[in-house]
Amino acid sequence: MKRVHVLIFAVLLFIVCTESAFAADTYDKSVIIGAKTFNEQYILADMAGLLLEDKGYTTDIKSGMNDLTLYEGMKKGQIDLYVEYTGTAYSQILKLPARDSWDPDAVYTDVVKGFKVDNIDVVGKIGFRDDYSIAVPETYAKKNGITTVSDLVKYAPDLRFGSDLVFHEREDGLPRLESVYGLSFKSVTPMSPTLMYTAIENNEVDAIPPYTTDSRIDLYNLTVLTDDKSAMPPYHAILL
Repeated sequence: MKRVHVLIFAVLLFIVCTESAFAADTYDKSVIIGAKTFNEQYILADMAGLLLEDKGYTTDIKSGMNDLTLYEGMKKGQIDLYVEYTGTAYSQILKLPARDSWDPDAVYTDVVKGFKVDNIDVVGKIGFRDDYSIAVPETYAKKNGITTVSDLVKYAPDLRFGSDLVFHEREDGLPRLESVYGLSFKSVTPMSPTLMYTAIENNEVDAIPPYTTDSRIDLYNLTVLTDDKSAMPPYHAILL
């Protein structure tokens, strides 16, 4: 029930943010909405489109774009609206230095200031976080008493890591965990997010980096490990 309440709250905030972004009557009635390459982004883009069309706008959704392409498109006026995440904005787009402590409010403030330099407004937080995480099969976690990333370190040299297409090379992803924890896997194989779950189910990999909002964590009986040293930044969803 708690998840349902959070979802309803997030949807309501998203409606408010989207309508606020295009409240002025003088704004062009044609809006180009950007989206990244995963389901959550497709859904949010469609929601924004429906909300704006209900207000009399025509919309065009450009999906399947990566972080930098979306941001550059917005800077050039080719994208009018899209949902970004504070951790991605901080580390991947603005290239700000890693923090010793990832205070969510401080990260959000730095992101808002950074985007202002490029004349891009953050309308607001949508109401949920979609953090990266490290997950292993529930049976393996229970057998070895693994609940945190620190617990995983001594087992990692014997484990195969199935990354999504970017986590293994993102500065705020696996390289950050390697630096903070001394984490070192036996092998690292990048693949599409969907194949990650198939691979761990078929015992082809031993650990993966799912988004914390992904329902497949429960579906595939995975245990998300606590980032006990707060190595990775928070990823609040924000509307640009």
